[in-house]
Amino acid sequence: MSHPEAVPGSSLSAGRRTRELTEAADGRVRDVLVVGLGATGAGAALDAAARGLDVVAVDAHDLAFGTSRWSSKLIHGGLRYLASAQFDVAHESAVERGVLMTRTAPHLVSAQPFVLPLTPLVSRAQASLAWAGFRAGDMLRLAARTPRQALPAPRRLSATEARHLAPAVRADGLRGGLLSWDGRVTDDARLVTALARTAAARGARVLTRVRVLELTGTGARVRDELTGEEGEIRARAVINATGVWAGGLVDGIRIRPSRGTHLVLRSERLGTLPAGLHIPVPGETNRFVLVLPQGDGRVYVGLTDEPVDGPLPDVPEVPETDIGFLLDVLGSVLDVPVRRDEVVGSFAGLRPLLDTGGSRGAGDAPARTSDISRRHAVLTSADGVTTVVGGKLTTYRRMAQDAVDAALEARGLPARPSPTMDLPLVGAAPPGLLRALPAPRRLVRRHGTEAPAVQALATRDPALAEPVLPGHPVTRAELVWAALHEGALEASDLLDRRTRIGLVPEDRTEALTTARDALERAAAGHR
Repeated sequence: MSHPEAVPGSSLSAGRRTRELTEAADGRVRDVLVVGLGATGAGAALDAAARGLDVVAVDAHDLAFGTSRWSSKLIHGGLRYLASAQFDVAHESAVERGVLMTRTAPHLVSAQPFVLPLTPLVSRAQASLAWAGFRAGDMLRLAARTPRQALPAPRRLSATEARHLAPAVRADGLRGGLLSWDGRVTDDARLVTALARTAAARGARVLTRVRVLELTGTGARVRDELTGEEGEIRARAVINATGVWAGGLVDGIRIRPSRGTHLVLRSERLGTLPAGLHIPVPGETNRFVLVLPQGDGRVYVGLTDEPVDGPLPDVPEVPETDIGFLLDVLGSVLDVPVRRDEVVGSFAGLRPLLDTGGSRGAGDAPARTSDISRRHAVLTSADGVTTVVGGKLTTYRRMAQDAVDAALEARGLPARPSPTMDLPLVGAAPPGLLRALPAPRRLVRRHGTEAPAVQALATRDPALAEPVLPGHPVTRAELVWAALHEGALEASDLLDRRTRIGLVPEDRTEALTTARDALERAAAGHR
């Protein structure tokens, strides 16, 4: 039986990058230049390319290098926004969740169950409020026309059922639980990679490690970070999608960054977790710490929502105060609290919340970042650069569509309607077809219809069937595939973004030699 190869035209490689960077800086004026290749920027590149426009998209680092790899890996339906009466944001979130789950990325986005344990720390009034919220969330699902088979209904759990789904939770005083469902993405960085590759298949030039030195409404002066060479990319419309760093390229953009921190634990520490956990934060009515099993031997625990002041690093640091807060809340429901030395990794992302100034009077304290709206904004500067900020991972597609619409309008360019609501990403297929693929389920959840092609690499070279690390599911074939088709240029791309091995520093060190070998195999033309 022959195995499918990569989706035609979607392969990103070092050779393609070199060729297309030369083309992008050849002096011709392109239709659209997108700066930033997180979810929103990659989504904007896809949106513009899908409308038939000539697109160049650049990033100073790698795909999903910034905030888009540091999320909770959840595709939220907007429940938390109902509590703050942001009904439009809630509805938009629910609609976009449904689009991802049923049309554009059902291989990457699926339903995730959560248990809210009703411990003695959760009063009956709090439980009633949470249950009302979950029922309201189900109404959001209905309003967004997401089918019940994609997202099951919430329900109450007995204490026995709650313990079955959350065996690490303390049994003493447990009076039951609340089961709810939301969307979750296998890996946020893989979603960005799929977006970028789908854009490339539509003709977009997707260029990583190309830093913008100066940005105007007619293009950018850029530097190839691999060679140091500088050049110019000219464009009729320019979109700044650099998230929390947007103000560094365009004057007048004010961002209030918010840090979301997660801890990484080994799965055995919490035992088998058929569901995630919602753990109420003491003293808060609409804030939870989440426990998120990953299916790769790890569990994430997050997240914080803390304002960040001062210079913004490329990779945010995780302060001990965040780690202590998360461990304290987690320990409030566990039989045996997690010790600090059992935290094997941690990560933090910076949310690009728009600072509107609010209605603060003199001497008023600034609003908490958790209270700032997640509504996105599209702003056009005096010289015609369109910047998109705010929002969240779930609504990247709508943010991208709005940014492209605004950029084309600002420059007086004709615009076709965006087709991305019904445009499948690389690897997408109906659930029945995905289930029938002759490949391991884990590969299908990460690669969709390309999973048999990844598996074929290991079939042709049995050495590639070996795991990168003992006890970790990622195989060497996945690393070679990422270098051949997913634009990975360095070992860090493979370990920190195409896979998430690097989230545990100890594992990252152990895997470095294997990652470098995969890059060498790809460079030698491994087929």
